[in-house]
Amino acid sequence: MSAIPLARRATAELIGTALLLAAVVGSGIMGERLAGGNVAIALLANSIATGAALVALILTFGPISGAHFNPAVSAVSVTQGGLSMLEFAVYVAAQLSGAFLGVACADAMFGEPLFAWSQHARAGLPQGLSEVVATFGLLAVIVSCARHREDAVPVAVGSYIAAAYWFTASTSFANPAVTLARMATNTFAGIRPYDVPPFLIAQVVGAVIAAALFRWLLAPIPSRAPNERPSTERESAVLA
Repeated sequence: MSAIPLARRATAELIGTALLLAAVVGSGIMGERLAGGNVAIALLANSIATGAALVALILTFGPISGAHFNPAVSAVSVTQGGLSMLEFAVYVAAQLSGAFLGVACADAMFGEPLFAWSQHARAGLPQGLSEVVATFGLLAVIVSCARHREDAVPVAVGSYIAAAYWFTASTSFANPAVTLARMATNTFAGIRPYDVPPFLIAQVVGAVIAAALFRWLLAPIPSRAPNERPSTERESAVLA
């Protein structure tokens, strides 16, 4: 458990998540406006800006709150003893509030209507599978790097998300707070409210698989006494 007061950590989660959503939605609007109808160029701008923002935000807020910015990350932290259930509830409330604040800020900066329901369709099995893969990959990167290369987490996470924009059909939301907030912007980064529940379910599935698999992959290996032979050798000696 962190020695930093929960109020400070929650504030860091709120501000960090707000800035993340401002980057996601704002770069989507800017990219679409400047791309002249070329969706690939708009997506490239969106992915680069989001990945870069994640690196900066994790470096900034990581020492304070852990820079989760994502209820799925916070949930996995609970399973590993990093957060209590009370802390988890506060983190999620801060992340959701920050996400909607960030979307409103981005729309306001670009003169878009505030809290307008998105009409951007993101439906179908390929989209759902993409969110399972995207969320699984994100949690895998975070959990493993946090264990073995903690200093690399900001770059690893930013790089993964920037890449996942391109190798997943859903453009890698991988975050329930981000998904819910993006239904409130009728811009390039938005998602129809109708398509949100399948995304959330897929993200939960991806997070659960990642948490279970990496609990096993990263489990400590029991040490053996220096003169102790492996069990197969002991069994052979007994049988002889």
